[in-house]
Amino acid sequence: MTIKGYAMRLPNIAILVVLGAGPALAEVAPAVSTDLTVDMAPQQYRICNDRPARPAWMDELHPREAYKALTLQKLYELRTWEAILQTGDCGCSTRFPSWESADAEYQEKYGHLPQADQTQARLSIRGEQRQLAPNVEAICREQGNW
Repeated sequence: MTIKGYAMRLPNIAILVVLGAGPALAEVAPAVSTDLTVDMAPQQYRICNDRPARPAWMDELHPREAYKALTLQKLYELRTWEAILQTGDCGCSTRFPSWESADAEYQEKYGHLPQADQTQARLSIRGEQRQLAPNVEAICREQGNW
């Protein structure tokens, strides 16, 4: 048989394989739920379920301004990690304090900055966080709060 003969049969073989696989795939398809009920229960975390609510403005931002919420989130995490290192305590009140002081610091230092400057600020904050990470993780793991 020539190469041309094989080339002509190849599409036919591919069609047979695809058609034959259809019923087999249909048998293992996952069940689809039609229940679209929204669960309004509070989010449950592995640790520290009594976390303070973040500032409402973070949830009300236009998607194009999401960078503002990201900057505040990173600043909040950095400040809590610094507090853990200072106190040696990784309890829920230290690990997840009120957002007020981080929000006030964000508004003062970063709130007026354009997106590019906030991106640079976040990179700097993340760099500081990386330096603290091993010690913070060790403290929190020891206290069962990581």
